[in-house]
Amino acid sequence: MRQPGRLISFSDAVFAIAVTLLVLEIQPPQDFGHLLRGLGALWPSYLAYALSFLLIGQVWVNHHVMFDRVRHVDRGVLFLNTLLLMVIAFLPFSTSLLADALRAEQGLRVAVVVYGATLWTAAALFNIIWAHLRRANLLDPDLGPFGIRAIGRRFALALVWIGSGTLVGAFVPIAGVVIIAGFLPAYYLPIRGEYGEDTTTDQPG
Repeated sequence: MRQPGRLISFSDAVFAIAVTLLVLEIQPPQDFGHLLRGLGALWPSYLAYALSFLLIGQVWVNHHVMFDRVRHVDRGVLFLNTLLLMVIAFLPFSTSLLADALRAEQGLRVAVVVYGATLWTAAALFNIIWAHLRRANLLDPDLGPFGIRAIGRRFALALVWIGSGTLVGAFVPIAGVVIIAGFLPAYYLPIRGEYGEDTTTDQPG
C-alpha cells in the first residue's frame, strides 16, 4: 500500500496543464484591421473555453473530495487514476472540436457527442475508482457508510446527467450542451454527509 500524496500531486499537475492548454486553443484573429469584429467572431472558442475550464475545475474539486477520504492507494487505484487523467488531458481536443463546429455550423452533432462522451468517460472512471476504493477497504474509516453512500450518489448522478446531455446533443446539439452545462452549479456544492455520519449542518447536495 502507498500513501496517496504523490498521486494527488501528479493529478493536480495534469489538471493544471489541461486547463492551460484550453486557452492555447483560442487563436487570435489574423485581420487586425477589423480586430473587434474578429474578436467577436471567436465567441464559440470563448464559450467552449469557459465551459471546459469550469468542468475541469469541477472534476478537480470532486477528485479532492474523493482522495481526501483515501488512506492508502494500491496499483489498481494508480492505474484507474491514470486512465482518468488521460481522459482529462483529452478534453482540450474535445473543446477545440466543439468550438470549431460551432464556428463552422457543421458537424455540431458529432462534436457535442464527442465532447459529452469524453466527460461521461471521466464520470464513469470516477465511479469505478470509488467502487474500487470501497471494495479494497482503502477509505478512511471515519467517513462511515453514510458518507460513502452520499459521495457515491453524487458520482453516479453525473453519469445520468452527462449521458442525458450527450444523447440529446446527438439530435439537438445546443440543447445537449445546455444540459451538460446545467449540472455544473450543483456539482460545486458540498455533498450532504461527505464528512461522515455526524452532519451537524444542513448542507445542500
